[in-house]
Amino acid sequence: MVLFFRTLWKLLTLWRRPRMEPMGTSVLRFRVWPNDLDVNIHMNNGRFLSIMDLGRFDLSFRTKLGRVMLRNRWQPLVGGITMRYRRSLAPFEPYELHTRLLGWDEKWVFLEQRFLKRGGDLAAEGVVKALFRGREGNVPVAELLRQMGYEGPSPELPEAIRRWASH
Repeated sequence: MVLFFRTLWKLLTLWRRPRMEPMGTSVLRFRVWPNDLDVNIHMNNGRFLSIMDLGRFDLSFRTKLGRVMLRNRWQPLVGGITMRYRRSLAPFEPYELHTRLLGWDEKWVFLEQRFLKRGGDLAAEGVVKALFRGREGNVPVAELLRQMGYEGPSPELPEAIRRWASH
């Protein structure tokens, strides 16, 4: 319920946004509203995670992934998120959320999500480890990619991400 209006707005305007290739980058523009703030009068660290959901939603439904998930009744599940906060976002400050597929292994999909201030300064960045679950259990990433029509290899994951994924 916290992001109900933002989610509704993104859903209603999704049809106007161009389709994307699986390896493209979703860019969403936001502004810090008073209900995003914590006691330090900057965007709450938990709000970053909630906004990241909207970036993954946009990426999914602007690629073929959203239709594939709906058709197969697959559910996306987050297995972990690692965040790094660099600069605060102040009240009413505009920012962008950039979401892209970083790579994958047999089980997990890794997404990079970056919060950029005006001028391109990095406010925060996160890496999300996710999988998809269907009626028969976890969906192999190869099957997910096949149904999306993507045949290319995974970009090489950074060593730090490979170590994190193994835990």
